[in-house]
Parts: sequence; structure tokens; C-alpha cells
Amino acid sequence: MSRDDDLKLLHQYVQNESLIRHMLAVEAAVRAYAVKFEEDVDKWATVGLLHDFDYERWPNPPDHPLQGAVILRQNGYPDDVIYAIKSHADYLTDCPRISRLDKTLYACDELSGFIVACALMRPERLKGMEPKSVRKKMKQASFAAAVNRDDIIRGAADLGVDLDEHIAFVIAALQPTAAELGLQA
Repeated sequence: MSRDDDLKLLHQYVQNESLIRHMLAVEAAVRAYAVKFEEDVDKWATVGLLHDFDYERWPNPPDHPLQGAVILRQNGYPDDVIYAIKSHADYLTDCPRISRLDKTLYACDELSGFIVACALMRPERLKGMEPKSVRKKMKQASFAAAVNRDDIIRGAADLGVDLDEHIAFVIAALQPTAAELGLQA
């Protein structure tokens, strides 16, 4: 599958601009890790981009991501892509995160959303953002309250990366796509 195919599928199921931007942010972060780990960049980017494409129509567990898995299978996506997307849902106990791809998606999902929320509060957006400022916001339970801080911490640990290094890496990964994410300073 090509990125054009991925985007076509995404836009077929998602209208919410915030959700689209979230998936683009996760795509950027997962893609950057694929480069770092010398993995299949296109495959990893597909996982990041499509991980929530079914959420707008089927937001309730376990429909999300199981409805999406059916659609992906019908569209010829490989089993490892489908499995990685299913594994980002903690409530699917029959899909533990096993591969590095599974763990990377999980590690980047909540953190990407949180970093975007932090950037929206700053006049300079992503430019100059430091892990310490993200960590400080993580301590404010009322800020981006829907983001599970434990998932961010667990994701970095499961991936085997230091949390501050992970935060810095994801910030850097999002910077080239700042305009697409609505984060141009």
C-alpha cells in the first residue's frame, strides 16, 4: 500500500480535523523511529497514520480498533500492520505488544497527542520545546486530561528508551510536519 492509499482510507472514515492531525503526528513519530531503528519506514508510517482511522465511527472498545482491523484486512494490509494497530489498545488482551513496531506505536500514540497539546499553549509552538516543560505539564492533571500519563511512561519503558530522550525524539520528529499539524509558529 502507498501513502496515497493510506490517506484515501483515512479520509474515507475520518472527518474530524483534530483526529486527522493526531494520526499525522503519530505517523511522523513512528516514521522517525523506523529510520532510527532501520526498519521499513513506509510500513511503520502506515501503522502510525492508520492506527485510529476507525475511531470516529467506532469509538467504543472493542469496536475500535477491531472494526478497523476488518477494514484493513479487506483492503489487503499485511497482518503485522493490523496486529500492531490492534496492539495499541490495552483492552485487547489477546494482542500483547510483542514487536518493536507494536511498542513504538504505543510509545508514540499518547505522547504525540500530549506534545501537540503542549505546543498549542506556546507562542513558538514546537520550536525550542524541551522535555522538562513537557514533563512539567504531565504533572498537571487538568491539562490535556484525556491523555493517560501512565501510558506515556509505560510506552517509553516498554520501548526501552529514557523518557526524556523519548520526549525530545518525538518533539524533533514532529517539527518537520509542524505546518501540517497546525503548529507553525
